[in-house]
Amino acid sequence: MKPWITMFAVLGLLAGCASAPKDEQPPAKVEDAAPPTTATGPDQTTKSPSDVTAKPLAQDTVGADPLKDPGNILSRRSIFFDYDSNAVKEEFKPVVSAHAGFLAKNRNRRATVQGNTDERGSREYNLALGQRRADAVKQMMTLLGAPAAQIETVSFGEEKPRAQGNNEQAYAENRRADIVYDGE
Repeated sequence: MKPWITMFAVLGLLAGCASAPKDEQPPAKVEDAAPPTTATGPDQTTKSPSDVTAKPLAQDTVGADPLKDPGNILSRRSIFFDYDSNAVKEEFKPVVSAHAGFLAKNRNRRATVQGNTDERGSREYNLALGQRRADAVKQMMTLLGAPAAQIETVSFGEEKPRAQGNNEQAYAENRRADIVYDGE
């Protein structure tokens, strides 16, 4: 008999602690704030990743080329890398994604991903690193739906620098992979 009394006492305590349901309040109003800007490379900024994909990937008007429209993410062709790395940084994933989508929708187009490095390191090492960078961009594009047959990769190593100089700013400009489309 004691177990029943104990059980009813516990249930009574739990029922007494329960509160009456409150009137539901309307959800809090969410305001859109201006998106933060992020650095994309030396002396460059871009909108947040949610904004860079806002423009359609297809041509907006008849005859307009989204690859040459400065307001379109597809006009951005360089993916910058950290020193001695071939990992695509988060801030460049929307660019790679946009190009993957463009290639998936335009099966007649072909692209070449050109891997580049700064001048530090041996010629052989830089050629291999440039190839890893180009391959990393291609792999991400194919995972995002671009057909692998439409993408070629090549490494230029340190042979095609974008910036001259022996300082970090010049090095950062040269650690990149460039996406170049057929006919350009």
